[in-house]
Amino acid sequence: MSFPAAQRPGPPRFRTFRSISALILREMSTRYGRSPGGYLWVILEPVAGVALLTLIFTLISRTPPLGVSFPIFYATGMLPFTAYVAISGLVAGAVQFSRALLNYPAVSFMDALLARFLLTSVTHILVMVLVLTGIVMIYDLKLIIQFNYVFAAIGLLLLLAFSIGVANCFLFTRFPLWQSFWNILNRPLFLLSGVFFLPENLPEGAREYIVWNPLIHITGLMRKGFYPTYDAPYVDTIYVMGVSFIVGSLGLWFLIRYHKDLALL
Repeated sequence: MSFPAAQRPGPPRFRTFRSISALILREMSTRYGRSPGGYLWVILEPVAGVALLTLIFTLISRTPPLGVSFPIFYATGMLPFTAYVAISGLVAGAVQFSRALLNYPAVSFMDALLARFLLTSVTHILVMVLVLTGIVMIYDLKLIIQFNYVFAAIGLLLLLAFSIGVANCFLFTRFPLWQSFWNILNRPLFLLSGVFFLPENLPEGAREYIVWNPLIHITGLMRKGFYPTYDAPYVDTIYVMGVSFIVGSLGLWFLIRYHKDLALL
């Protein structure tokens, strides 16, 4: 009696692709498929934030700190910030969210990280495009957009968000108390990331300290893309890449070293 030959598993790259695709579909169904509105809330949240800032500061000042359009000024600050918060936060919770699946040989912790990173990144980049395009069309703005700066800002945003998320993925899982401490540290971040001000308008003493925040450089670079006359001399892309590389490398090293132990916590 003859038995059919056992099928060999596919190449690792195809197994990884299938694992990431399955995790992305799972994430879409659990995060966006179960709540009323789904993806609509992802768009409405930044739109509401920009509208609120526009309303408040229109009552305070006649013109924004840069240009003449309040909505485009606050959108170029808020959209990168909300994308960073969402991407880094979801990457940080990837191992905890997919812990039960990590016991299967076909699923690795890197699959879980990449699935959340790719889905959230694509989602928020599309939100940026939709919101900014909507503002330009509604207010009939004649903008000269320098896309090289815009793409550079988005690239740095994704790099920083992934790096912070990877580091916190280990810390949140290994030290649960760190998540509460991190949330406290992040609360003033909205006020310190240049969402509604320009760093050069601050007193010199404050400006020296605020540029240590990598997000301020990303916000400045994004605005440099939308305002051709804006120089943003404080922007340092090497600094943002350096911080991202150091933090991300340490986070990946600890995850590689201890990922089996984390799956059992």
